[in-house]
Amino acid sequence: MEITGIITAIIFGAAVGGLGRLIAPGKRQLSLFVTILVGIVAAVAGTGVAGIIGVADTPGVDWTELALQVIFAGGGVSLLSGVRARQPR
Repeated sequence: MEITGIITAIIFGAAVGGLGRLIAPGKRQLSLFVTILVGIVAAVAGTGVAGIIGVADTPGVDWTELALQVIFAGGGVSLLSGVRARQPR
C-alpha cells in the first residue's frame, strides 16, 4: 500500500469512526486514536461485505457500502465502549 493510500485510509477511517460514534448509543469513553482505528477496521469490513453481496461496484456514490461501514463503526464503538466500561479502574 502506498503512502497516499494509508493517509486516505486514516482520513476516511476518522470520518467513518466519527459517524459510528454518533450513531452508537450511550456514553463512550474511547480516545480519538481508538475511534480512528475502529473506523479504519469498519471501512475495510464494510467494503468487504459490500463486495460479497455485490454492491461495491455501483456508479456514483456507493451509499450501501457507506451505510455498512458506518453501521460496523457504530457496532465497534459500542462494543469497545461496553468492554471498557466493564474493566475495573
